This record gives sequence, C-alpha cells and structure tokens, in this order.
Amino acid sequence: MAKLFEPMTIKDVTFKNRIVMAPMCMYQSDKEDGQVTDWHRVHYPTRAVGQIGLIIVEATAVQAQGRISSRDLGIWEDSHIDGLSEIVRLMKAHGSKTGIQLAHAGRKADIEGTIYAPSAIAFNERYQTPVEMTAEDIRETVLAFKEGAVRSKKAGFDVIELHAAHGYLINQFLSPLTNQREDEYGGSSENRYRILRETIDAVKEVWDGPLFVRVSAHDYTEGGMTPEHYIEMAQWMKEQGVDLIDVSSGAVVPARIHAFPGYQVPFAETLKKETPIATGAVGLITNPQHAEEILQNDRADMIFLARELLRDPYWAYRAAKELGAESGVPVPYERGWV
Repeated sequence: MAKLFEPMTIKDVTFKNRIVMAPMCMYQSDKEDGQVTDWHRVHYPTRAVGQIGLIIVEATAVQAQGRISSRDLGIWEDSHIDGLSEIVRLMKAHGSKTGIQLAHAGRKADIEGTIYAPSAIAFNERYQTPVEMTAEDIRETVLAFKEGAVRSKKAGFDVIELHAAHGYLINQFLSPLTNQREDEYGGSSENRYRILRETIDAVKEVWDGPLFVRVSAHDYTEGGMTPEHYIEMAQWMKEQGVDLIDVSSGAVVPARIHAFPGYQVPFAETLKKETPIATGAVGLITNPQHAEEILQNDRADMIFLARELLRDPYWAYRAAKELGAESGVPVPYERGWV
C-alpha cells in the first residue's frame, strides 16, 4: 500500500491518509469582524469531498490586533465559535479530520491601529513600526492563545496548530533577527523560546488533542535561525507534549529564497531525526511520487499541500490513481472517479 494513503493516529485521532491541507489565508471575512463567510463554507468542505485526511483552517487570529489583515478569520471572542463549528461539521461530514491554526501576526499585522512585536522594528518600509510588548502584553497574548484553544475545542476541531512561523509574532520572538529584547524573553535561545513555551503550556491546560507547531526552520539571513538551531527548540517542544512540527521556512525578515520542489524537506528530515519528533513536510510538493518518496524514506510523517490544493481540490484522487492506492470515493462521484 502506498504510504501516502496509510492511516496515521496521533493520540486518539486517526487520519485516513497522510495528506494535509496546510493553512492558507483566504482574506474573505467581509465585515472586518473575523467571521466565517460563505466562501469558507464552500472552500474547506470541497477539499474534504476531495478526500484530504486533515484540513487545517487558515491562520485564525487570537486577538483583533493580531490579524494579518482586516479580513482574516478570528477566534478572539465567543461569537466566532458558531461559524467555525459549521465548517467543522461540513468537513467532517466527508471524512476529513479538522484543524485550526491559532495565530498572531505581531509586526506583520497589516491593520489600522497599534500593532505589537517583541521589539520595535518594522518588517519593511511598507509596514508600521510596532510597539515593543510589555511583560503584561505578553501575558495577555498567551492567555488569548489559551482562550482560542478553548473556543477551538467548542467548535469541534480535532487538531490545533500554533503558528510560530513565517515571521509572525511567535516566530519574531524565536529569531534573534527580530528579537532584541534584554529581559527574560530575549537574548538566549531559552529566553527567546519562552513565549512559545508559555503558550504551549497554557494551551495544554485546556486541550488534550493533537497539538502541532509550525516553524520557519531557516531565516535565510546571516545571524538568523537554521534547522540546526531549531533542533534544541524541537526537543523542548517534544518534552512539552507537542505531537508534530510542521516545518516551513523564511519570512521573518525580507530575504531571497531559492525555492524548488521539496526545498524545505531536508529541514523536516533534520528535526524528525535529530529530535526525534513527527514532522510534516511542506513546500512545492506537487507530484504524488515525490510525496510518496518523502514518506517511504522516513523524511517526514505527513505531507502538507498548500497551493496545489488551490489548483486541484481532488489531488488525492489523482495521487491514488498514480500510486495504485485507494483514496475513498464520494458516492455521487463514483461514476467519474471509478
């Protein structure tokens, strides 16, 4: 059997295959209130019909000022639960497990009003300069992640992923390029990790399901983080009970990245083998044979697809045909898929 279509169990959640839809911002909350719209009600369940094993909903802001854009989904208040619960129900109806990425944009929040970051350094000339967070600001943000986890549980999600990648708030604390603090949240790797440690601990107080963390394993800039630096942090995550690290890279500072199919897979492989911990591979993985090679050679445990699933919601069907595997067939589609 193709490993891509083997079930995988984490805690008490079994994913029917190893194909994951990575979180991708949709920018479709139309009233700047963070609410689910008809776009989300169509977009996410379509990938469930396409037999994706785990669908992780886009970066969802735990605080209003932590939105990447004014049209992001939110989970900072109880009014968001009903809409999220609806898309969870629609995805589960077609056999997919569901995840949500809890996020805070930090200095990359492109919204009106004050934005916050570990240090008062703008991302580039297009972004406003953030306010350096106080210890109380940090405590409030950690609490917001915890409350977001409570709401995620009420909405019925199977998995929570903490967004510590792509230059957003937690990533800004982790990287010495963006964290120039001189208190207990800056300086040493242990101090820079502190906000993620506190967030993981806070979330685990209210969440006992699978917990993922997305990291940017390489900053592509001198003096920044590399996969080797992340081994220590990955070991801390495992000790805290994180189940899988979703390994991406870049975007904490403007940097040139030479991207090619599988360019981030070695980073996932490094953390998987050196920690060791389960990892997800992501980044220009579009070919089913490539996805299968990654799993067969034990370079990662799950395959995270992003833009390829925007182009082809039924990628799992195509992959199953190519690999000679069974993907599951929605009854209404049997006449076309069999």
